[in-house]
Amino acid sequence: MTFAADLLADPEWLAHRFVESDDTFRFVHVPRSVHAGVPFLTDQYLGERQTGGDVPARECLALRADARLGYLFHSAFCGSTMLVRALDRIGAAMGLSEPLVLNDVVGFRRRGADPRAVARAADAATRLLARPFGPGEMVVVKPSNLINPLAELLLALRPQAPALFLYAPLETFLISVARKGLGCRLWVRELLEGYLQEGFVDLGLAMEDYFRQSDLQVAAVGWLAQHRHFARLAQKLGPERLRSLDADRMTDRPAEAIAAVASHFGIRFSTKEAEEIAKGPAFSRHSKSGAAFTPEDRRSEYAIARSAHGEEIAMVLEWAAAVADGAGVAMEGPFPLLQA
Repeated sequence: MTFAADLLADPEWLAHRFVESDDTFRFVHVPRSVHAGVPFLTDQYLGERQTGGDVPARECLALRADARLGYLFHSAFCGSTMLVRALDRIGAAMGLSEPLVLNDVVGFRRRGADPRAVARAADAATRLLARPFGPGEMVVVKPSNLINPLAELLLALRPQAPALFLYAPLETFLISVARKGLGCRLWVRELLEGYLQEGFVDLGLAMEDYFRQSDLQVAAVGWLAQHRHFARLAQKLGPERLRSLDADRMTDRPAEAIAAVASHFGIRFSTKEAEEIAKGPAFSRHSKSGAAFTPEDRRSEYAIARSAHGEEIAMVLEWAAAVADGAGVAMEGPFPLLQA
């Protein structure tokens, strides 16, 4: 058992879980080198880690609230893991990929917790995640997209934090869902179920309509709901706080994208550094498996999937465009960092 003060002082002790029954946060030891080798900060990838113990939320809330923090929100299947790795450079920034503690806050909310208690848990969690790994470094947190309904709360709690909404264009997103098979088709249904539970979907459709939709229609609804939410949030906060990035443009123009994202977050990357990162492992290896995987490999895989599922995708795109038009949802992200 490690003393609470030692856990709070060292960011390598990751705030891994929110234990709502005890109002505590559970810490596990995750050195920086381990972060670089796993796609997500989940038990599946972290495995057995040294446990430091549980710290009361009231002690976590005593941490500073003005540490440099940025949020990388995303709509899934858009290279967010690749981007958060690209931003991870000693002396500049540290990336945290989908920490489970934020999922716990969402679960706490979905189980009917008082909104004030949810905000308090989110406040403590973001203070813990923002602890810098090195002098002057920013921490960029990439939440799971389960957390997107809480984006406005997270940004309100950390009013100095810039944010990015990274998304794949709808056709690219639907190709990803189709090519990943049944497991992914089930996942988009589970995601939409949670979004509906939280009142996150407002597209003019009746509740019974969702049960009549195909898997790819369900995927499109979740995509549209996220775009509606972040467009509204961006208009409220302005481009200084929240910008968007098209993932296809990012993979086509990686150095330009890295430089633009770094500038938005206030991370100091020179043009040369951005070019080096674009040529490095973040953009040349598969973000989940670590195997060699170039943009050309990606385009080839997507072309195969488009050929196999093109008719279904085309019908869903036409349907989604009509839904978006009726609901006033733009297909382009708000305040784009890279223009077409």
